[in-house]
Amino acid sequence: MPAARRAAFWLPLFVADILTNSKAKRDYHILETFEAGIVLKGTEVKSLRAGLGQIRDAFARVENEEVWLYSAHIDEYTHGNRQNHDPKGRRKLLLHRSEIRKLSDLAAIKGQALVPLAFYWKQGKVKVALAVGKGKVEYDKRQDLKEQEAELDLKRATMHRLKDR
Repeated sequence: MPAARRAAFWLPLFVADILTNSKAKRDYHILETFEAGIVLKGTEVKSLRAGLGQIRDAFARVENEEVWLYSAHIDEYTHGNRQNHDPKGRRKLLLHRSEIRKLSDLAAIKGQALVPLAFYWKQGKVKVALAVGKGKVEYDKRQDLKEQEAELDLKRATMHRLKDR
C-alpha cells in the first residue's frame, strides 16, 4: 500500500453529532456560524460520549475577550467520584482572537445572540458549532412552518407519482 494511501487511511475524518440544539433554527435566523473548541473536564467528556446532555437553553457571551458557554447541561458521570463536574457550569470556548472580536461585534447588535447549534466530534476532540442568530418573531415561525409543509406536500406528491408508475 502506498504511503499516501496509508496516511489517508488513518486520518479520522468522521464527524458525528453528540448533541444538537433543536430550538436554535426554530427561534433564530442563523446569520453566521463558527467552529469552536471547548474546555471540558474528563467526566464531562465521558458523559458526552454516552450522549448525556442538552444544549436547548444554552447561550454564549463574550466577556473580557473570552467566549463562555452558559446553561449547557452535561449530566454528571455516573461512575465519577466526588470531583465530578458541575452539570450547568459555564464552559470556556476556544476561538482565535480575530473570531472573538468578530463575535463580540456581532453580538453587540440588539436582537442578536450567540447560540450553540451542536456539539460534535472532530479528530477525537469535542467541537461546538456556534452561531450568531437574530431572534424570530411569531409570524416568522409561522411562515417557516408553512414553507416546511409546502415542501413536504411536494415530496409526497412526487413520491406518490413515482409509486403509481
